[in-house]
Amino acid sequence: MYSAAAASPPRRDFISVTLSPEEAVGVGGYNNSKAWRRRSCWRKWKQLSRLQRSIILFLFAFLAVCGVVSFTSMGEPWKSLTNKSSDEQRTEPEIPALKLVNPAVLPAPQKADANAGDYPELSPQKQPKMPHIRRSPSNLQIKPPRRDVRLKTRHATSKIVEELVQADKEEKTEKSVISWRGAVIEPDQSTEPPSSKIKESEKPSSLEAEGQKEPVPINERQMAVIEAFRHAWKGYKDFAWGHDELKPLSKSYSEWFGLGLTLIDALDTMWILGLKEEFEEARIWVANDLVFDKNVDVNLFESTIRILGGLLSTYHLSGDSLFLEKAKDIGNRLMPAFKTPSKIPYSDVNIGRGTAHPPRWTSDSTVAEVTSIQLEFRELSRLTGDEKFQKAVDEVMKHVHTLSGKNDGLVPMFINTNSGQFTHLGVYTLGARADSYYEYLLKQWIQGGKKENELLEDYMRAIEGVKKHLLQRSQPKKLTFVGELAHGHFSAKMDHLVCFLPGTLALGAHNGLTADHMKLAEALIETCYQMYEQVETGLSPEIVHFNLHAQKGHKDVEIKPADRHNLLRPETVESLFYMYRFTGDKKYQDWGWEILQNFNKYTRVPTGGYTSINNVQNPSNPEPRDKMESFFLGETLKYMFLLFSDDVDLINLDKFVFNTEAHPLPIWVPA
Repeated sequence: MYSAAAASPPRRDFISVTLSPEEAVGVGGYNNSKAWRRRSCWRKWKQLSRLQRSIILFLFAFLAVCGVVSFTSMGEPWKSLTNKSSDEQRTEPEIPALKLVNPAVLPAPQKADANAGDYPELSPQKQPKMPHIRRSPSNLQIKPPRRDVRLKTRHATSKIVEELVQADKEEKTEKSVISWRGAVIEPDQSTEPPSSKIKESEKPSSLEAEGQKEPVPINERQMAVIEAFRHAWKGYKDFAWGHDELKPLSKSYSEWFGLGLTLIDALDTMWILGLKEEFEEARIWVANDLVFDKNVDVNLFESTIRILGGLLSTYHLSGDSLFLEKAKDIGNRLMPAFKTPSKIPYSDVNIGRGTAHPPRWTSDSTVAEVTSIQLEFRELSRLTGDEKFQKAVDEVMKHVHTLSGKNDGLVPMFINTNSGQFTHLGVYTLGARADSYYEYLLKQWIQGGKKENELLEDYMRAIEGVKKHLLQRSQPKKLTFVGELAHGHFSAKMDHLVCFLPGTLALGAHNGLTADHMKLAEALIETCYQMYEQVETGLSPEIVHFNLHAQKGHKDVEIKPADRHNLLRPETVESLFYMYRFTGDKKYQDWGWEILQNFNKYTRVPTGGYTSINNVQNPSNPEPRDKMESFFLGETLKYMFLLFSDDVDLINLDKFVFNTEAHPLPIWVPA
């Protein structure tokens, strides 16, 4: 660099040219021709300095870009407006919805009424029963919205004054126990490999539809679910942000894996509910703070269904590749669990060290845990083109298919990771440790396009085994329930977890299985509802025992003191969603509405969040436990919102299959 003051003045040379008038304008003089005007404009352009010409060119380019962007942004709304007939404009009710320039994959909910009063008390809806029809594949669009629109979209519902819940009990110390999806437990078929041609950058476009219909208006009950979610999210954001679970009474948090379980579990719920502002806040945390390279043991099953499943589902709904990259990371870190002599995976994995091991007290894994990770790993293989994920979980299903020790399709609860054989033979249940094995038999068959016959055979055989060995009727209302079998002795014990079964049976019937599965589903969902209805708070306990003999003054349901807690579980609401979606019977919506009202009455914490309770039989003092499970946001409220919707294309069940944590994944070959 040099100083400008020290430089010599620039030399300037001039030339003088004299032209005659004829020469100046050409032969014949000025004639206003196009050729003459073009030469004149070109001379004027050349007379401009290089800087002036650059500025003019830049302005023209800038205006052209602005024109293209404006045309792209305004094209769709203008087209939709011009295509709408005048008759439709006169008859269509006004929907106070936020109109997006590029519609989101799932439509945002309509604006809430700005009521400053109490929580809305709504009378049950009594509408004509819809006929049972087989619905065609949806036109739900899975095309990812433009990222700039996603960032700017904000849900405009007004803030509702929050209802207070009495929560004045002291925090109780819980005993050290092992958890099956939150339950208190004392310690004691394959498809073709995915094509390698699938690239990692593949977008979820296989389910993309040609168009997207107008969004169905959000109703009052759905708005109540949105308000409940926001209240729960407020507690988590204020007192447990980035941690696994909220402790709403003590305004603190608890850690299980230290991976933000509640936040990840709730991602696709926020997207479905249209809570884009909350979703974007959570996305920023995932991008900046979700790190899997840490020295921590995680449970293979729980981290698969909650974290891997949640990330894959959110990727499909939002189209944001961030979630796929995170899913690939955690998927790879879970693979050491399959390095066992039998290929039956260990229950625990250290995702930082890359090591895996069984529980400290046994070399067994639970059957449900090793057979309820398939949907997620299979989908990860499909998206990445890496066969190792699907091969690992398919080997497990092949092995279990060939094992002895089953009882008419019913499986024991434990399997040894060294020998690969069932252990603790003779005990059969559809509750904890076995439940989702049966669920994933059907759902893998659906996910893979109904081609894997071994999965279907095992599922059908198991349901026949349930009918033969586990079904009984209670007294006095003759409720059909699913009990347990231990070494030939029947027990009238039924976990709330078993209430997944009506929805699973209905899903199978919807996909062409025998009609008596739907009849059984209708009987069982009535029983699951009675597990709420016959209890003082209107909330189900964790476990019930049914009376097999009529006794004066006794109900069908009996509750033992150790079983009377409620963990905000989703299984009954899940089955209510399936039953309403497939039958259109409004009573299922009414039952779900009763449950939501009772959650608000007995489990809602004034400062934010909801809490599990210890005593569903004491309305005056339900004994809050000071814990909000991640599945309350990931499953319970999501299924509530879907139950109250009349839009069959809001997660269409001919295009999606839910994993056991309510995360929707695409069906590979839609029906």
